[in-house]
Amino acid sequence: MKKRFLYGLLVTVLLLNLAVGAQIYLKSAPASDKDSVYPNVELFMRVIERVRQDYVDGEKLSYQDLVYAALKGMVGTLDPHSEFMEPVKYTERRSDTEGAFGGVGLLITVKDNILTVISPTEDSPAFKAGVLAGDKVVKIDGQSTEKMGVPDAAQKLRGEPGTEVTISVARPNSSQIKEFKLTRAVIKVDTVKDINGGREFPMGEHKTGYIRLTQFTEQSSTDLQQALKKLDAQGMQGLILDLRNNPGGLLDQAIKVCELFLPHGQLVVSTEGRSPRMKTEEYKAQGHDLYPKLQVVILVNGGSASAAEIVSGCLQDLGRAFIMGEQTFGKGSVQSILPLPDGSALVLTTAKYYTPSHKVIHERGITPDSIIPMSIEEEEALSLKRIPGGFETLDEPLRERARVARDIQLERATDFLRAMNLYRERVDGSRKPMGKVAAR
Repeated sequence: MKKRFLYGLLVTVLLLNLAVGAQIYLKSAPASDKDSVYPNVELFMRVIERVRQDYVDGEKLSYQDLVYAALKGMVGTLDPHSEFMEPVKYTERRSDTEGAFGGVGLLITVKDNILTVISPTEDSPAFKAGVLAGDKVVKIDGQSTEKMGVPDAAQKLRGEPGTEVTISVARPNSSQIKEFKLTRAVIKVDTVKDINGGREFPMGEHKTGYIRLTQFTEQSSTDLQQALKKLDAQGMQGLILDLRNNPGGLLDQAIKVCELFLPHGQLVVSTEGRSPRMKTEEYKAQGHDLYPKLQVVILVNGGSASAAEIVSGCLQDLGRAFIMGEQTFGKGSVQSILPLPDGSALVLTTAKYYTPSHKVIHERGITPDSIIPMSIEEEEALSLKRIPGGFETLDEPLRERARVARDIQLERATDFLRAMNLYRERVDGSRKPMGKVAAR
């Protein structure tokens, strides 16, 4: 009896396990199929073969054509920054990083499913024509950009210097569509400028220096250091570093800019990814704080992105700079270029940037310590004011508006530094020995 009972109990347990296992399998089977390599690769190959055999113009297509098209579509659905590049395009990309290129000077992305200008490059054809950060590019040479990704749009905007391209943009908070006929040029500009757009760097009121960094290129940190030396020689007590409409650039340059204001070994930025080799990487200052007592204000806005956000986020976290302006763009992801055997390459978002306090930048941006909003009209007027010869391109009402335009954010930054310097002078004065005060 006892053995029969035990056998019966064992059979019951096995049947229950079988029933439960079957239910789990049935529930997990669809998810399992979605994540299984071979069935899905088989499906992919079946579709390719069917297209080759039955498509009416299939004889015009090679297997490589179909695979490249599939890879472009697959990678293009991941995010606006990932991309599959054919060999010819990869060669062009390498040429761009090694020197100048022909284009109109627009850094673009897809935001809210619309092709959007992050920022026009300083002194570029787009900048001189009056294209602004935040403009929505709705047409390129008459073709709608509704389903156009960043790679295709960039390819249409680039070309031989001297050739023309027409873009139609919708300005935020306005139903107006503006059309710009742009002549492509070699995009190579000075990235470090003074208040007048030059490289003289005169001292401002109350011993306040001003430097505008338009993007992060190979010479940016070196040029910035030279500008700082000029201002320091004039007795600079406060610095306004203008990163508004700075679309970013090279990571190593962002780190070197931070190093000018940080002690050796200080964490500047970290990256975190999914794969083990991209899991965590930290970038620390290798230089030394050359201006430890310098009060720094950084100006940012919606056109400040990528490397500009790394600098402002780092120096804000560490209390080394006071950030003023508007919320930044929120482009804080790392793109790795992975060459492939046939000469093509995969540009893949592999990690995200984090500030020293581990705040994520991507899709959030940097929130200023003091938010000072500016209207689209004010930004447009200031942009026109900065363009060399910009007044001549305007009708009288717009010319007058640009002439009287005020840079409220810059004014507030100047007032802030003046107040900080006055406070520091009073504190330092109160700490001096009485004998020295009496001897004056």
